[in-house]
Amino acid sequence: MQVPELPELPAGAVADDVCTALAADGAAVLVAPPGTGKTTLIPLALARALDRQRTAGRIVVAEPRRLAARAAANRMADLLGEPVGETVGYAVRGDRRTSARTRIEVVTTGLLVRRVQRDPELPGVAAVMLDECHERHLDADLLLALLLDVRAGLRDDLRLLATSATVASDRLAALLGDCPVITADARTHPVEVRHSPPVRGERADACVARTITTALAETEGDVLAFLPGAAEIGRVTRALDLPGVDVLPLHGRLSASRQDAALTEGPRRRVVLATAVAESSLTVPGVRAVVDSGLSRVPRVDHRRGLSGLVTVRSPRAIAQQRAGRAGRQAPGVAYRCWPEYETSSLPTYPEPEIRTAELSRLALELACWSTPDGRGLSWWDPPPEGVLAAGAELLRTLGAITGDGTVTARGARLADVGLHPRLARALLDGADETGSDVAAEVVALLDAGAAGAVDVEEALRDLRRSRSAEASRVRREARRLAALTGHERGGSGRGGSGRDAPEDVAAVVALAYPERLARRRDGSSQVYLMASGTAVELPSGSGMAEAEWLAVADATREPGRAHGIVRLAARADEELATRIAANLLTESDEVSWTDGDVAARSVRALGAITLAERRLPDPDPRRIRKALLDGLRDEKLGVLTWSDSAVRLRQRLTFLHARLGQPWPDVGDDALLDRADEWLEPELSAARGRADLARIDTTSALRRLVPWQEARRLDELAPERIDVPSGSSVRVDYSGDDPVLAVKLQETFGWRATPRIAGGAVPVVLHLLSPAGRPAAVTSDVDSFWDSGYASVRAELRGRYPKHPWPDDPRTATPTRGTKRST
Repeated sequence: MQVPELPELPAGAVADDVCTALAADGAAVLVAPPGTGKTTLIPLALARALDRQRTAGRIVVAEPRRLAARAAANRMADLLGEPVGETVGYAVRGDRRTSARTRIEVVTTGLLVRRVQRDPELPGVAAVMLDECHERHLDADLLLALLLDVRAGLRDDLRLLATSATVASDRLAALLGDCPVITADARTHPVEVRHSPPVRGERADACVARTITTALAETEGDVLAFLPGAAEIGRVTRALDLPGVDVLPLHGRLSASRQDAALTEGPRRRVVLATAVAESSLTVPGVRAVVDSGLSRVPRVDHRRGLSGLVTVRSPRAIAQQRAGRAGRQAPGVAYRCWPEYETSSLPTYPEPEIRTAELSRLALELACWSTPDGRGLSWWDPPPEGVLAAGAELLRTLGAITGDGTVTARGARLADVGLHPRLARALLDGADETGSDVAAEVVALLDAGAAGAVDVEEALRDLRRSRSAEASRVRREARRLAALTGHERGGSGRGGSGRDAPEDVAAVVALAYPERLARRRDGSSQVYLMASGTAVELPSGSGMAEAEWLAVADATREPGRAHGIVRLAARADEELATRIAANLLTESDEVSWTDGDVAARSVRALGAITLAERRLPDPDPRRIRKALLDGLRDEKLGVLTWSDSAVRLRQRLTFLHARLGQPWPDVGDDALLDRADEWLEPELSAARGRADLARIDTTSALRRLVPWQEARRLDELAPERIDVPSGSSVRVDYSGDDPVLAVKLQETFGWRATPRIAGGAVPVVLHLLSPAGRPAAVTSDVDSFWDSGYASVRAELRGRYPKHPWPDDPRTATPTRGTKRST
């Protein structure tokens, strides 16, 4: 292959080293920051080296995004002075430009995964370059694992080059067999970092728009602004009023022509508003200033609520560094960061690998197709989390994609070949039978692309059909491609021959993708719905769908601080559709449970967590009633029982004996009583049928069942309920605290020479000695010592207040009294 003179970029200086390493070791890692030319110069150099070595076969370059794949192919073809599709071509989902003469083919990682699955030997491929491995996309991690398996068992001659923009390459090199690591040093221009945090009350979008205006005033050249998604790009575009400046979006949902416009310098100054696509694998020419929102959109899954999707998070420091570097590719530049400088040190260092955070049903299907359902036979950069992978496999089983042991079925292989998430592939194929191929394909294409600004799927479809935008044209082309994959004739209708715009058809396709998100409006609420999964979701205000009794929810998110999820995209449904599409979620059961403070026995027909119908169960199983009663006791922490004064005092006495003497005196704390409810609440528990029966139980008698009969007669001896005092009174002992307390008037204790002791003489009671008015005068657990050391001062204080009461000099020999008659 004839390669003309190439630009002098850092990657070019190490191209020969890369080719030599691949020839000698079969694998290599290239560390090269953005802007060094690794994506375009290295494949061309490798093609030239393979020619010199008389090695046939294509070089396949795998990019994480379609936009990057197209841009890389266009740039290489431009360097060769050829149109795309000749020596250099590309293939992405729904778009391919290659020919028999193509030597270098740029593809997306997801597309290459499907090729490897169809034919692991990769015939006609001499080398694979995995670009931008540091981004740690799920498809890229899987592709790396599959290619390593291919090299180990089928193609030891396959050359494998992994590139990364960061220096975290040790693990990558180890995976590739301790291969050589080649580094291309970036020759970038200096970049000054300035911080432009939001002012009080300013939204992130508004801060970015304001900072863009500042950057235009303070710098020369074009401005590149990083935002988390297309919605934010739209809002910032509307907020900018920049005469004489072109404002251009750059994200993966744009048409090829609009993407190319953002990647081409124009006659006027430009502001390019980009998502993460411009962080590393694309070059935006003419940029002298970068405005970084500091935000990224990443996949997350809420396993407890069954919600997954993209969430907005703070960008890691490595991403912020890459973004800033874009300002210094062609000349000195300025990077404006829309956050306070002190927050930078608290940012995470690197992005979290997608394999650790995403929902993994698509990965589980690919692994099943590779005959390694658990993935343990592969070499991973980071292995998939077992629990999340198991949850993905469980979804595949419900779709009929894999068997119980994880083997892929013929249906699973067909779902995988569609190249979509298994949910959407199922909605496409089964939806074609249900509604016809056109409607199924349209809805699936819309769900895959996302319906920005619309909550109602039907409304979004109508907008899609009449819109002349490039984005709408792209989605319509994708719908036509998907319709062709179903095997149905175009335009054919499915079950019942329903029409193109039938609302039930739209809802059916959504429900086929997300059956557990079928939702019914909660009683008394026009906005809150309960999904079959058990998660409550709420329609946003003004959605226009609040009159719908049922929804087929396509997308819902959970926002911090909100009690319910928020519906982002849904279609109107009804009960007939829900029970037909999600028949596997239907259950009919007898339920006996503790509900709303009492036993409820009912026969229930339900769709997952949604109750469809119920009736009273006249003769429930006594064992289930017993279980419900025990659940009620636990829920209410024994509060459903009636605790008389005598029961409370008995429980306190037993608590004292258990704490001071231990076994055989029982633990009567809440947890212990609940654990032994079968013992002390029999036979009343077996006879009970509801809350009222529990409330009638004599808890004093029930508690005594826990005391061994041999010890029961010693209860009053060891923990007496009352103690006789010298005056003849019988005073109740208070066992409510840590120590037993006897509260008695001081005059009634005259004559006592020692404090009463209980628990077999092991524990003295604490005497609360009271004034004649019943107020505490002294506290002691040693009355003999009190007469010597404390009595005199108490006597002096009280005799003035209560002169009619006796206050003897020698209380040990005085006569105790309850009244006022002096005895000395």
